[in-house]
Amino acid sequence: MTEADWQRMTASDLGRAIEAGRLDPRDLTEGFLHAAQAHPDGARIYARLTPERARAEAAAAAGRARAGLRRNLLDGVPISWKDLFDTAGTATEAGSALLRGRVPARDAEALARAARAGLVCLGKTHMSELAFSGLGVNPVTATPPNRHDPDWAPGGSSSGAAASVAFGLAAAAVGSDTGGSVRVPAAWNDLVGLKTTAGLIPNDGVVPLSELFDTIGPLCRSVEDAARLTAIMARAKAPDLEGASLRGAVFAVDEGALLEGVEDAPRAAFEEALRRLERAGARIARLRLDHVAQALELSAPLFGAETWALWGERIARDGALMFEQIRARFESGREVNAADYLRARRRMEALRREHAARLAGHDALLAPTAPILPPSVSRLLSDGDYYRDRNLMALRNTRAGNLLGLCALSVPTGVPACGLMLMAAPRREGKLARLGVAVERALA
Repeated sequence: MTEADWQRMTASDLGRAIEAGRLDPRDLTEGFLHAAQAHPDGARIYARLTPERARAEAAAAAGRARAGLRRNLLDGVPISWKDLFDTAGTATEAGSALLRGRVPARDAEALARAARAGLVCLGKTHMSELAFSGLGVNPVTATPPNRHDPDWAPGGSSSGAAASVAFGLAAAAVGSDTGGSVRVPAAWNDLVGLKTTAGLIPNDGVVPLSELFDTIGPLCRSVEDAARLTAIMARAKAPDLEGASLRGAVFAVDEGALLEGVEDAPRAAFEEALRRLERAGARIARLRLDHVAQALELSAPLFGAETWALWGERIARDGALMFEQIRARFESGREVNAADYLRARRRMEALRREHAARLAGHDALLAPTAPILPPSVSRLLSDGDYYRDRNLMALRNTRAGNLLGLCALSVPTGVPACGLMLMAAPRREGKLARLGVAVERALA
């Protein structure tokens, strides 16, 4: 098995190779570390590697494999972590000069759970500053590359997480998703990205953006990988994916807000994906879901107040250190008063109940993951109006899932940088994974 082979393999298939004795976790880890160090854009993808930790974890995994004591299928598989997950003794800076030199004393709970399950931590990946952008452009630290075009935005805020997997520098990655930060970079780099239900995986030790909306999720090469990683971090049993089928599945499509202004390539990819799902046995119900548009109208008061409450004092003091577009996004929340925020919270809860009632009998709501293709990095950095417009548009569809409290999965459509998103009821990640495996097969 060559380096080129394992750089393309799923995390689950690497785990099977370890299980069969065909692959040693130590060799695998050294290979990924070497690939990350040798890659011409490696320093734009990884904020910092953790080679000593990775080698120690790989050696322990190799010992368990020899003794027949592997903890799960992914024991010994090396993955990357977005640089907002605390790692004991290693800087965690969340892509911002505001946190430069911040070294936590302990691991984030999600990372600690993964380590106890035998996963190998390769290092920390670059990201949008403080996780507050869907574009992945960060002139303060680094802007990771998009796999398709050097001038295309990588998607954010889990930009380096996506790049680490897309360029074969990690078997999988863990990111965070507050308004689309796992799903957009996954879509724009032809990966699988899972936004979990808020609270399913604890945020302890994760640099926060919004206490209401922050979630943790994997970016992977397969739905199986996403399901297994999620189960480990949630301390849950991995779902049974055998025999997954679209026969009898009923999917809803919102003909309103989620398809408004979708660019030609994502729209064509979406419609072709729907045709393939129908051929595989699914039924598509095209609806007009006005409550989705109403939920999106709550973005400004809810996200604005949440993010400013957490970061406002620090930004008021040290905001000159920030990328101006990110700083401006935070500052927009300064004008949201408590009454507006509470009214928006109550309205959001009512819309979540309406969504559950309206979508009863449907397995998932489908939409293009991002309604636009990746915009030009050079133009984003030179044109503020363009940056703001593209950022809001990139996150529009994904943000609906966060506002409505759903779990959501993005899978590649086969068209470059165009993902298909499935949004399901909260805490239905297992069902979503079974649907996702069947969708993945239909779109292959």
